[in-house]
Amino acid sequence: MPGPPSPQLVFGPFLIGLILSTATYGVRALLMFQYYQKYRNDNSRIRYFILYLFLANTANLVFEIAIVYEPLIVRYGTQRASIVSPLLLPGDAVSVVAISTPVQMFTAWRIRVITGSIVLPLIISFLSVASFAGGLGVTIFVSIRNEFHQFQSFSSVIIVWLVASAVCDVLITIVLTYSLTTRKTGFSAVDGQINRIIRLTVQTGAITAVAALADLILFLVFPTTSLNFIPDFPLSKLYTISLLSTLNARTRGRSEDVDERLPNALFNDSTAQKSITTATHNSMLPSRRHENVHIYPNSYQSPKSMLVGSGERSFVVQTMGDEEDQKRSDSHSIYPPSHSHEARPI
Repeated sequence: MPGPPSPQLVFGPFLIGLILSTATYGVRALLMFQYYQKYRNDNSRIRYFILYLFLANTANLVFEIAIVYEPLIVRYGTQRASIVSPLLLPGDAVSVVAISTPVQMFTAWRIRVITGSIVLPLIISFLSVASFAGGLGVTIFVSIRNEFHQFQSFSSVIIVWLVASAVCDVLITIVLTYSLTTRKTGFSAVDGQINRIIRLTVQTGAITAVAALADLILFLVFPTTSLNFIPDFPLSKLYTISLLSTLNARTRGRSEDVDERLPNALFNDSTAQKSITTATHNSMLPSRRHENVHIYPNSYQSPKSMLVGSGERSFVVQTMGDEEDQKRSDSHSIYPPSHSHEARPI
C-alpha cells in the first residue's frame, strides 16, 4: 500500500476550496436577494425553486465545513487524517448534483420553450441525468472505499459525472448563444444589449464547464492529493450563480431609442425579435401625444394581453378572455396570472 500523501497536499486544497466556496456562497446570496427584491411577481414555482437551491447550497457548504473540520481538528496530528477521507466527504458529490442537475433541467425546459425544439432539450436532459447518476455513484463508492488511495479504483464513475456535466454546460451555452444571435435586429442599440446578454451567457456557462473539467483533470493527474477539491467545493454555487445571473438579467434598461422589452437567454420566445424591431422602428418616428396601442406577442402574456403606450409610459393590460385561453396563458407564464384590466408598468 502506498504511503500517505503530504499533509499540505491533502489539507491545503481542502482549505483553499472551502475559502472559495464561502466566497461564492456570498455572491450567490447577494444575487438571490436581488432576485427576490426585483421579481416578486414571478411564478411561485420558480421562487420556490430558488429557495430550494439556497437550502441545497447551504447544506453543501455545511458538508464542506465538516470535511475540513474533521481532519484539521478532530484528527489533528494523527496519521489517520492523511489516510482515511473525512466521514462526510460522500455528501459532497451528491449535494453538488442535487444542485447542478435541477439547474440544467430547468435550462433544458426553457430552451424547449424558446426554441420549440425537443431534440436539444432531450440531449441536455440525458447528459444531466447521466451526471446525476455519476455523482450518486461517487457518493456510494466514497462511502465504501473511504481511503484516499482507493479513489482511483472508481475513477470511471467520477469521469462520467464530471464529463457529462461539462458537456451539458457547453451545449447549453452554445444553444443559448445561437438563440440570442438569431434575434439580432440590425439596430446597434438593441444589438448591443443582445451582445451583453450573450457575453453573460457564455461567461456563466463556461465557468461551470471549466470548473467541472478542472476538477476531473486535477483528480486524474494528481491522484494522491486533494487538489481537485479546489474547484470542486465552489462548483455547486457556480451553478446557482449562473442561473440567478440569467434571471436577474431580465432587468430592462431605459433608453430613448430602445423599447424596454429586451431579449433574455432563458426568458424570451421566438416572437421577441418582432417585438424589438417594431418597438425600435416606432421609436424612430416623430413623437405623438395621442395614445397608441401595440399588441406584442409574448410567451409570458396571455393571448388577450396588450402593451398600451401613452406618452412615455407603457402598461401591459390583461383583458378578459374565455376561461380556456386564460388557463393556457397561465400555464406558459413564469408570472402569476394578472387580474382583469389590471395595468402592470413595464
